[in-house]
Amino acid sequence: MADTSLSIIPVTGKADRKAFIELPYRLHAKDPNWVPPLRSDVAGTIDPKKNGWFSHAEAQLFIARRDGRVVGRISAHIDHLALEMPADQGFGPGTGFWGMFDAEDESIAKALIATAEDWLRDKGMTQALGPVSLSIWEEPGLLVRGHDHPPSVLMGHHPAEYQAWIEARGYAKAKSLLTYELDVTGAFPPLIQRIIASGAKNPRIRIREVDKSRFEQEAEVILAILNDAWSDNWGFVPLTQPEVDDVGKKLKPLVFEDLIRIAELDGEPVAFMVTLPDLNEALKPLNGSLFPFGWAKLLLWLRKPKARTARVPLMGVVKRLQSSRMASQLAFMMIEYIRRAAVSKYGATRGEIGWVLEDNQGMVAIADAIDSKINKEYVIYRKAL
Repeated sequence: MADTSLSIIPVTGKADRKAFIELPYRLHAKDPNWVPPLRSDVAGTIDPKKNGWFSHAEAQLFIARRDGRVVGRISAHIDHLALEMPADQGFGPGTGFWGMFDAEDESIAKALIATAEDWLRDKGMTQALGPVSLSIWEEPGLLVRGHDHPPSVLMGHHPAEYQAWIEARGYAKAKSLLTYELDVTGAFPPLIQRIIASGAKNPRIRIREVDKSRFEQEAEVILAILNDAWSDNWGFVPLTQPEVDDVGKKLKPLVFEDLIRIAELDGEPVAFMVTLPDLNEALKPLNGSLFPFGWAKLLLWLRKPKARTARVPLMGVVKRLQSSRMASQLAFMMIEYIRRAAVSKYGATRGEIGWVLEDNQGMVAIADAIDSKINKEYVIYRKAL
């Protein structure tokens, strides 16, 4: 029997956008491990003028109301670059997405997902993947393991019941994305230390800090390595310059030169590692708002951040070196040099690496070699339309 009190409408105006943004703050208020994002950041994510992803993508947001009260939300979206990717890499022709998903109960979840699927079908899509919010580079996947501790910066957190609600709609796992945590206060195993020491003596290798005064040029170097290094990975969609420009504006305050390294081989940049102090530790008490005093607290933290966790959201080695001993040596050197800085300067005691594709053997081997353990698992689901 249809729920006549439930209506799902497309987000069209300012009031609807505000309702879309506000819902999670009410739904997850009692979850001690949910970190409220800054409302201004969420508003920027869904604004085509502030998110470079929209230069190659389109999206429709929906909100669900029951008896006039907002009780759910979802996005349906198409990334036109994803449509151009090879189908054997996960996306390809006919691939649509949904994300930014929240619902009070399963009946609302069912109606929201069906609405997103209908929108994708109307656009000619033949399969739906989700949740992906909005870009694969933003917050992909549903948290299915690791609900007992908060996510680190730029990672999502979802109620455990969402897994059953999504799977009941006929969705099956397409891929798991893993994050690994490790104690960074102590030295790595002796074998890893010897590999690092050997690399330090190699005149062909230089591990350097980024130069924040050359922010745009350094971002170009990292982007070039990233798009080469990840190009054969499942779910890869090239990062574009408009995206990098907008993400750069957002993350520039979190760029600390000694936490981001570029590896050069014979003078050529061939690898990089980006590490961020865990901004979520500073954001959690602000409840998503910089006013009235949140902006001052955040500004003070950014001037001299102290964070228990340092997260590595991105790293890459150019394709021609992958699967070589040199690749792992460069990775271990960057990890170690950043580890030292994170502990001594930022007070970190814990590192987090990821996300990492579950079948990325090279990264999984590196994570295992430094005694890190899986702490969270995110699943991207797939369904034929």
